[in-house]
Amino acid sequence: AGEQGRGFAVVAAEVRSLAGRSAEAAKEIKTLITASVEQIAQGSALADRAGHTMADVVSAIRHVNDIVGEISAASAEQSAGVGQIAEAITQMDHNTQQNAALVEQSAAAANGLKMQAEQLLQAVSRFRLALQATQPDRAPAAVAPAPAMV
Repeated sequence: AGEQGRGFAVVAAEVRSLAGRSAEAAKEIKTLITASVEQIAQGSALADRAGHTMADVVSAIRHVNDIVGEISAASAEQSAGVGQIAEAITQMDHNTQQNAALVEQSAAAANGLKMQAEQLLQAVSRFRLALQATQPDRAPAAVAPAPAMV
């Protein structure tokens, strides 16, 4: 068994060495696979969180969009209200100007009536004087007020 025994021992030693290296490589592969599985699980968890975060962002964007729509509607409503107020103010200005013109016309008419009343009073006073001269013992008759003109 000499030479063949030593050859067998060398082969057996090489097989043991190869088996040891294979076992070591298998352990390293197992460690790498375990690390890869953990990293994949972490990546999957991160992807899930990112998905939930994106859903939250989309929901928040929709909410902001709704609020912007409400603000836009309220602004349009306020703009219409301001337009109505401006129109009412313009109408009030027009009415005020008409009233001022009517007041001026009324003042002119009142002044004209005053002048006519003064002229009438002068004419009537002359008439009374002539009447008093013919009838000195009687009291002068009362003058009836002139009818109002509308």
